[in-house]
Amino acid sequence: MDEKALDEMTRTELEAAAFRTLVDHLKERTDVQNIDLMNLAGFCRNCLSKWYRAEAEDRGLEMSYDDAREIIYGMPYAEWKSQYQAEATQEQLAAFGEASKEPHS
Repeated sequence: MDEKALDEMTRTELEAAAFRTLVDHLKERTDVQNIDLMNLAGFCRNCLSKWYRAEAEDRGLEMSYDDAREIIYGMPYAEWKSQYQAEATQEQLAAFGEASKEPHS
């Protein structure tokens, strides 16, 4: 199916469903560290939170960064961090440093 064949509402609904599935998947995969996501994909849960908040604000909705992170993490960030976030290894930090030097397209 060609994306152009979808009407705008259907496309938006499909994108929203895919986004919700991604967020649910990340909530389940607490073993996946944000630094690993950043190193492999160039974004993490915090990026999703920032994008979510920005979209809310673009629509005139007030939303704090903490509120957006709670939506993405499924709990307050401090709670998620204390339960699931591991200290980054030297290898992860080195990979992050190298990845952040690369130009983004």
